[in-house]
Amino acid sequence: MRGFVILLFQAMFFMASAQTDTVWWKPQSPMSAGLSLRFVSNAPEIMVRYKQSASISNRNAPANGVDLFAIDSDGLWHWASSKSLIKDSVQHVFFQLLPNDNFHKLGREYQLFLPLFSSVDDLQIGVPKGSLLNPLPIRSEKPIVVLGSSIVQGQGATRPGLAWTNILSRNMDRDVLNFSFGENDFLEKGLIERISDTDARVYLIDGLLDLANESLDSIKLSRYIIDAVKIIRARHPLTPILCTEHAGYADGYLHPNRQSYADLSNRVLAAALNQLKSENITGIYMLTQKEINIQMDEMSDGAYPNDIGMMKYAAAYEKKLREIFLEPVGNLKTQIPIRQRRTPAGYDWEGRHRSMLALNKTESNKVLLIGNSITHNWGGKPNAKSKDSWEKYLAPFEVRNFGFGADRIENVLWRIYHDELKDINPEKILINIGTNNLRVNSNEEILEGLRFLVQVLKSHQPMAEITLLGIYPRRDYEDRIISINKNIRKMTRAEQIRFADIGNGMFLKTGKVNEALFTDGLHPNIEGYEILGKQLQKLLKN
Repeated sequence: MRGFVILLFQAMFFMASAQTDTVWWKPQSPMSAGLSLRFVSNAPEIMVRYKQSASISNRNAPANGVDLFAIDSDGLWHWASSKSLIKDSVQHVFFQLLPNDNFHKLGREYQLFLPLFSSVDDLQIGVPKGSLLNPLPIRSEKPIVVLGSSIVQGQGATRPGLAWTNILSRNMDRDVLNFSFGENDFLEKGLIERISDTDARVYLIDGLLDLANESLDSIKLSRYIIDAVKIIRARHPLTPILCTEHAGYADGYLHPNRQSYADLSNRVLAAALNQLKSENITGIYMLTQKEINIQMDEMSDGAYPNDIGMMKYAAAYEKKLREIFLEPVGNLKTQIPIRQRRTPAGYDWEGRHRSMLALNKTESNKVLLIGNSITHNWGGKPNAKSKDSWEKYLAPFEVRNFGFGADRIENVLWRIYHDELKDINPEKILINIGTNNLRVNSNEEILEGLRFLVQVLKSHQPMAEITLLGIYPRRDYEDRIISINKNIRKMTRAEQIRFADIGNGMFLKTGKVNEALFTDGLHPNIEGYEILGKQLQKLLKN
């Protein structure tokens, strides 16, 4: 790696649940299935080198490499191919990469998925000298924890990123911790206790034990399931637990005895969950064979899903989890939750998100003001400084600043789904979002995105009074904004929430933006914030 800057990672382990600013893990697992690393780089070439143990099966060789994905400034995922060389160590070179997106020259986020069926040690990531290479910290949100057999580990996937747990991780933009074991003892008490040490967003029990195994009968399987759920529930009374039916076999018709064992396993699962519910154990869900819907050509050897089957698994899980989490996704771009990294030179978007989650643990403000850079730059925690108008008009009402620079409607949706409204009980929520959608979305997409956002807010904070603010005046968009705000007013009536067009006084009689109130035709100056502050004060008093 001559001429390269190298970032070193010691052998990693998926149990790292403590928050840290580093990316070092203690080696504890003989296999790296489900492990991934996140980092930011603007390099045109990325080299990954590591030592690897012998794989458990030569046929899994493609899944025993690494798989590199990138997420661009608008939150969209992309895949990178590589050239590989295996000698004393394994080396992958991702070359001729587009260094930056359109918004800035500070690179993008990458996620490197590690091999599914071998262990990794002394992993190094190198980039050419002068290129940016920064590791990202462990995420603040609780992970999805999956306990299962070899299907969960990724048997049948051609690349690490195509294991269904890793697909689910990207689709839901959440950490998925993969606790997979290929033998029929993965529901043993000691293992369940160890897994439940991790505070999860949800526990998934997948890969139902097959009663074709001679050492297992229906009574033993039922006891395993019931005991596993009770152990988790005793430690985590409110965390959802999702159990999954056996998906069946591609050759089940021609080998009916084999299929009958899978069907019996599913009946045992249903009976066990019914017994648990009869004991008033709540928060238990089931993903059925029908919902997974694996077809004959979507299995690689009759039992393990191939890449298409993995996608089906991930899609079925995503649908079920979004129902459990109250995280619906619409058909329009403004209704699909997504991150953004459009202004890293100005502020750390993900860092601000972490600050919000930390503040929620210590403060529960009466009023939330959700917005973009206009709100972000105004003041209030977690900002270090506030403008005079914030302190004068908003601070007395205990307003928390939920503004993120460059945010669009879909970015706010992501933030809600990733816990920014957890642990708090605001009395009022005010929303001003949509101006950054003007360049990329139609009026209808903006309006329906706002409607979708309001409905999500109602489900996550049903006791809060919601007020949707009209989009503030903006140079070159005056006519569109006036039209959109009229339709927003109508929409809020239908949704039975409040509407306030507090920026209306910042237009001239000609219908154009009053430039004397803005720094750039978009962001208010001191006088502009004074007008908005006075209007918000009146609104908060009522």
